[in-house]
Amino acid sequence: MLHIENLHASVDGKEILRGINLDIKAGETHAIMGPNGSGKSTLSAVLAGNPAYTVTSGTAVFNGKDLLSMKPEDRANEGLFLSFQYPVEIPGVSMTNFLKAAVNGKRKYRGEEPLSASDFLKLMREKKKIVEIDSNLTNRAVNEGFSGGEKKKNEIFQMAMLEPCIRILDETDSGLDIDALRIVANGVTKLKSKDNATVVITHYQRLLDYIVPDYIHILYHGRIVMTGDKKLALELEERGYDWIKEQFKD
Repeated sequence: MLHIENLHASVDGKEILRGINLDIKAGETHAIMGPNGSGKSTLSAVLAGNPAYTVTSGTAVFNGKDLLSMKPEDRANEGLFLSFQYPVEIPGVSMTNFLKAAVNGKRKYRGEEPLSASDFLKLMREKKKIVEIDSNLTNRAVNEGFSGGEKKKNEIFQMAMLEPCIRILDETDSGLDIDALRIVANGVTKLKSKDNATVVITHYQRLLDYIVPDYIHILYHGRIVMTGDKKLALELEERGYDWIKEQFKD
């Protein structure tokens, strides 16, 4: 589904990613962990097409297509979804209108007819049940006045509506209490299928109690330095990131 080879990227002339190699297949869940400044969020931003970052070398092939040559909106329409660490507010734009434009924009890209108003509202009702989001949120402007946890729930709701084939969750657990974490993680798990894949970027093992990864990758100084299973996250929890820093000193 996604094949990344020797990916290098920089921001403001400073190299952040220094040779990322990663293969993600349909049905898999990958967790990317690492200390602050290791390049985790940079990787997600580069894959989503954030223009602030410059790819200096390497490739990323998404479902047989050159991901790095696509515009950000085309990457989204092809099925790549990024859940932001800090979702922004969009005052004056209702959730319903925002999502209807996004869903029908994706359908137009694929040569499909737009959903009728009744079919769209039916889809919204179905997805709200899955992610346990309240109508009080979906009836408001996008993220306006939402708490941190509500914004994260809203991100997962958007993901449910758009049905992407690869879901990148950039520190979705940041700022969540235990109940909000459970709801968000359960929504992600319920939406998992054999046809999609998930990349979870996190500092902490606690999220992985709910979203169980097939693989865990440790990112340090812009490279994946270690790969393992769930046990690796438990070892990190016990030994901390200083253990990684000691092993992989420059």
